[in-house]
Amino acid sequence: MNPAPGTTPVIVGVGQASDPLDSAGYRCWSSVDLAAAAGRAAIEDAAGSPGRVSAAIDVLAGVRPFELSGPVEPPLGGASNYPRAVGRRIGIDPPRAVLEMVGGQSPQHLVTEFSGRIARGDCDAVLITGGEALSTEAHFATRDGRPDFFDHTGGPLEDRGTGWDYYLDDNLLTHELFSAPAAYALVDTARRAALGMDPAAYRRAIGELFAPFTEVAAGNPLAAVRRAFTAEDLATVTADNRMVWSPYPRRTIAREKVNLGAAVLLMSQDAARAAGVPRERWVYLYGHADVTDLPLLERPRLDRGTAAVDAVSTALDMAGIGVDDVTTFDLYSCFAAPVFAVLDGLGLRVDDPRRFTVTGGLPFFGGPGNGYSTHAIAETVSALRAAGGGYGLVGANGGILDKYSVGVYSPDPRPWCGGDPARARALTGSAARVSGPAARVPDPASRRSVARHAEGPARIESYTVHHGSGGPDRGIMIGSLHADGSRFLAFLSEDLTELSVREELIGMDVVVRADGPRNVARPVV
Repeated sequence: MNPAPGTTPVIVGVGQASDPLDSAGYRCWSSVDLAAAAGRAAIEDAAGSPGRVSAAIDVLAGVRPFELSGPVEPPLGGASNYPRAVGRRIGIDPPRAVLEMVGGQSPQHLVTEFSGRIARGDCDAVLITGGEALSTEAHFATRDGRPDFFDHTGGPLEDRGTGWDYYLDDNLLTHELFSAPAAYALVDTARRAALGMDPAAYRRAIGELFAPFTEVAAGNPLAAVRRAFTAEDLATVTADNRMVWSPYPRRTIAREKVNLGAAVLLMSQDAARAAGVPRERWVYLYGHADVTDLPLLERPRLDRGTAAVDAVSTALDMAGIGVDDVTTFDLYSCFAAPVFAVLDGLGLRVDDPRRFTVTGGLPFFGGPGNGYSTHAIAETVSALRAAGGGYGLVGANGGILDKYSVGVYSPDPRPWCGGDPARARALTGSAARVSGPAARVPDPASRRSVARHAEGPARIESYTVHHGSGGPDRGIMIGSLHADGSRFLAFLSEDLTELSVREELIGMDVVVRADGPRNVARPVV
């Protein structure tokens, strides 16, 4: 193999930071403080000359924190220029600062984007960092003595906007699909129906999927829940593990109230050498893909994650390896559906001894907003360095399986191959054993039509019911109109919500009517 050219991008440093609310050393750090602590750790992790490493950074890219991701004023304030505020705390002021849009895919997308920019010679060193103080924000939101997290650091900023327009529209907002558990529950319930499983059996399947995740989290000092659970522990509904949105008991959904930060430092090989970064710190991005799916209601199948499968297949193809060659996985696990999507598409089993997380997963390690996969990349890099070889796959998910970004990493040297899978296979000297379509936006011809205001006889394709302290209190469904097959969202009527506790609703005929901006489905009389 020819030596990699000097502009080949490499990860040279990773860092993580935490500030648990219940720890003896709690520091009341903001999201900026957490991102800065992780960034400093990544610079130190490079093990070069800290001054030369810091001076080489010409781009600082921020993973958008939740307090800057929505229309609501952050309860404790926020930074007007998030990346520059982080840089000021670290002691760097690079020429370019970028604030990425929302989505759990964004950390991996940033690594892929700026690896390509380094390879083209557009920049030499990029620090990607982010933090979330969601636990602190929730704790102080209604208390006196709240900390002031406002930061007015100035300077040029490339703010890419929130990007919510792709993920949400008035129809989804009206029918409560701004709630991630509700949205994903519709995907998992559709999968349950496609498999012919009853609700109890499917909860057990989710428990079997996530039990190995808890074992990883139990050994991770940064994890929010350091306890191993059995599948039965996770599947059984109790006072401590109440049902939230069916089919999800509380322990099986992402735990967002955490205080965590993570960072990844990319450099060109030439810049890394000049900064004194030892060769053994370098990790290469072998394969990558960014795939966008149709909006949820327009997808031909509700029970599948086409974008996730396409992205993983494409990244493996580019890396020149098959799924059996992967030594570590981290599949985005806010809920069961995104993990099942990849396992179903690639024929993987839930009891695969490699497991599917290096952190412990979002329900147990924690789900720090848009930034979770930065932690996954950091843990993957550390594991590959420790092993001295192998391939680590990180799958990062955004929206309702709307956007999926994948990276395949290895410490073995290889020139950057960009988006050319054929060149990647030539560089590895082997044919890929997994072939996948090129990263893409789906063919519009395959989309289902959507009725915003639905009227008439219809059939339930999927549904979920919210459980409050007094039991089931409201339900949401996706259905199709008998008249033309159009898909629609609707709330379940009170009697349908009550019926869902005793009977299966998938495939049931109902009548749907528009009630103002909302659709409501009722039983056929």
